[in-house]
Amino acid sequence: MDGIDGMMDDIAELKHDIDKKLGKEEANLTLLRQCLTKYDSNTTGMINILNSFEERLKNLEKTIIPVYNETENLRRRQENIEKTMHTLDNVLSFYHTAKDVEQTIKEGPAASDLETYLSYLEKVLRAKKYFELFSPNSKELKEIERIFEEGKDALHHEFGSLLNRHGRPVPAILILDLLNTDEELPPIGTDTDLALQQLSEKVTEDLILISKWLTEHGKSSDFIRTYTRARSTMLSRSLAGLKEHLKSSSGGSFNVNQHAFSVQNSPAGGGKFRGTKEAPPRKSMNKLAKITKKASSLLQLEPGHRRQGSYPDPVKEESPDLETDLYINELSALLRLMQSEAHLMKGIIPEKHQRTAFDNIIQAALESLVNEGELLATAARKNAARHDFAAVLSIFPIVQHLRAVKPEFDLILEGCQAPTRAKLTSLLSTLDNTGAKALEEFTDSIRNDKSANMPRDGTVHQLANQTIIFLEQLQEYAETAGAMLLMHGEKATTAAIVTSEHCRNKVADYMTRVLSALGLNLSNKAETYSDPALRPVFMLNNFNYILKSLTRSGLIELLKAWNKEIAVFYNNQIIEQKKDYSQSWSKVLHYILEMDKPFSQQRAQEHVKLKDKERQNIKDKFTGFNKELDEIYKVQKTYAMPDSELRTALINENKEYMVPRYTLFYNKYCQLNFTKNRNKYIKYQPSDVAALLEKFFDASA
Repeated sequence: MDGIDGMMDDIAELKHDIDKKLGKEEANLTLLRQCLTKYDSNTTGMINILNSFEERLKNLEKTIIPVYNETENLRRRQENIEKTMHTLDNVLSFYHTAKDVEQTIKEGPAASDLETYLSYLEKVLRAKKYFELFSPNSKELKEIERIFEEGKDALHHEFGSLLNRHGRPVPAILILDLLNTDEELPPIGTDTDLALQQLSEKVTEDLILISKWLTEHGKSSDFIRTYTRARSTMLSRSLAGLKEHLKSSSGGSFNVNQHAFSVQNSPAGGGKFRGTKEAPPRKSMNKLAKITKKASSLLQLEPGHRRQGSYPDPVKEESPDLETDLYINELSALLRLMQSEAHLMKGIIPEKHQRTAFDNIIQAALESLVNEGELLATAARKNAARHDFAAVLSIFPIVQHLRAVKPEFDLILEGCQAPTRAKLTSLLSTLDNTGAKALEEFTDSIRNDKSANMPRDGTVHQLANQTIIFLEQLQEYAETAGAMLLMHGEKATTAAIVTSEHCRNKVADYMTRVLSALGLNLSNKAETYSDPALRPVFMLNNFNYILKSLTRSGLIELLKAWNKEIAVFYNNQIIEQKKDYSQSWSKVLHYILEMDKPFSQQRAQEHVKLKDKERQNIKDKFTGFNKELDEIYKVQKTYAMPDSELRTALINENKEYMVPRYTLFYNKYCQLNFTKNRNKYIKYQPSDVAALLEKFFDASA
C-alpha cells in the first residue's frame, strides 16, 4: 500500500509540473499574437506612406523633365554657337594667313628662329589643306601655294646654307690624331663612328628639323642631293688636305706619332672639330698606317770589296717610300671619314635613302683613291719591266694594309651599289696580280741573269746579294706575298679557304725556287773563271753568304716549314766546294807526298853519301814545293773571303791539310846531305808554312 501511495504522489506532482508549463506557454502565445497584430498595423501604415511618396514623385517628374529638356536644348545651342564661332575664326584666319606670314616666309629661316619659321609654315600648310578641300579653285589657294613653295625653297636653301657655312674639311692633324689612337682594329660589327663631330649639335638638330619637315610636308628629296654634294666635297677636301699635309711633312721624316697631340692646340682645328666623348681608345690602325718598306736601292758589292770581316747586312737604314706611306694613310683616313659620314647622316637623311646618299657621298673620294692605287700598280709593273724589283715591293705594305682593313670597308659599304662595293675588291685583285707577276718575273730574272761583271776575287756576287736583300724584304710581307701567289700565281689555288699557313708555305715554296734559280745561275757564272781554284772559292763564298743570311734573318725557319733539309743542303754544298778547292793544292802536294820510306829508316841514312841523282831529286822537290807554294800564295792572297769565320775555318783546314804533310816531308829530307847551300832549297820551316797560310785571302798581307 505504501508503494501505491508513493506512486500516486509522483503522478500528482508530475501533473502539477505539466500544468504549470502549459500555462506559461499559453501566456507566451498570447504575447506573440499581440506582437503580430502590432506589426500588421505598422506595415499598413508604411505602405500608405510609400504610396503617398510615389504619388509625389510622379508629380515632381511631370514638373521637372520639361525644364531639364529645355535647359539641355539651350546648352546644345550654346555649344553649336561656340563651335561655329571657332570654325568661323579658323576659316577667317585661313583667309588672313597669306598676309600674316608672307613677310616672314620671304625673309627665310635665317632671319628668325627655325622653330618659329616652321610654325609659320605649319599655318601655311593648314590654310593650304583647307582651300584644297573647300575652295580648290580660289585665288586664295593659289596665293597660299605660292607662299608654301617659297617657304619650301627657303628651307631647302637654308639646309644647304647650314651645310656650307658650318661644313669644313677635317683638319689633317685631327685625322692623324685619330689614326694615332687606333692602335688595334675594333671587332667587326662594332660601332666605329668615333670620333669626328663634323657639325655642331645645334646645326645637326636644325638639319634634322628641316629634313623631317621637307620629307613629311614638302614631299621633296632635293635636299638629299644637296646634302650628298656638300658632304662629298668635304670628304674629298679632307683627304686632299691630309695628302698635302703628309707631303709637306715628308721632309722631316714624317711619322703619324709626331701629330699625336690634342687638336685644340692646333690653329687648324679651330675648335670646331673634336673627338666624341664616348669614343673609346682603340689600338691598331696606327701600326698599319705607318708601314714602310725597306730602302729600294740595293746594296752593291763591287769586285774586290769587303774581303775582310763579315758579309754585309742588307740595307739597315729604312727609307720610307713616300707614296706608299701616303696611300696607306689615305686608306685609313678614308675608312674613318666614311664611318663618320655614315654616323653624321643618321636623322638628317631618311633611313630609306641613307644607303643611296652614302653611296653618292663616298663615290668621288673612293674613286680617286682606287685610281691612285691603280696608278701605283701601273708604276709597279713598269718597275718590274725595268727589273727594279725592290721598287715593286712598295705595293706589298699597301696590299697588307688593304687586306687588313677591307673587312671594315666591306661592313661600312653594306647596302651600297654593287659597283661601289666591288671597287676595293677589284683594286686588291689588281695589286695582288701585279705583285704575283712581279714575283714570278723576279724568279725569271734570277734564272736568266746574264751579267758578266764577275768579281775578280771570287767574293759574293752582286746577284746573290740583291736576291737575299729582296727575300729579306719580302719576309716582312710573307703572308701577303703567299696570298698573291696562291690567288694569282702560276699555280693559283681554287681552295675556298686560304689560311695563314697556306700563304706562308706558298711563299716558302717561292723562295725555294728563287734560291734554286740563284744557285744554278751562280754555278754557271763560276764556270767563266779561268782559274779553276777561284771557282769553288766563288761558290763557297756565295753558298756561305746565302746560308748565313737566311739564318740571320730568320728566313731559314720559314723555308724549313717547306723543305726541312735546306740547311743541310747548303752545308753539303759548302763541304763539296771545300773539297773542290782542296784540289788547288795538288801541284804543291805533288812534291811532298812521296813517303815510301819510314821515318826511322830515313834517320839511319842521314850521314850516308847520296848519289848525284838522289841529291838532284831532293833539290827538285824542295825547289818545286817552294815555287808552287809561292805561286799559290801569290794568287790566293788576292782571293776574297768576306766572312771572317769562313776565312779562319778555311785557313785552319789548309793548315791541317798542308802542315802535317810538309812536316813529314821536311823531317825526312832536311837532315840529309843533299846540298851545301841548304838555305837555297829549304826556304820554309813547317812553322813558316803555317804562318804563310795565315796570310791567305788577304790582299793587304
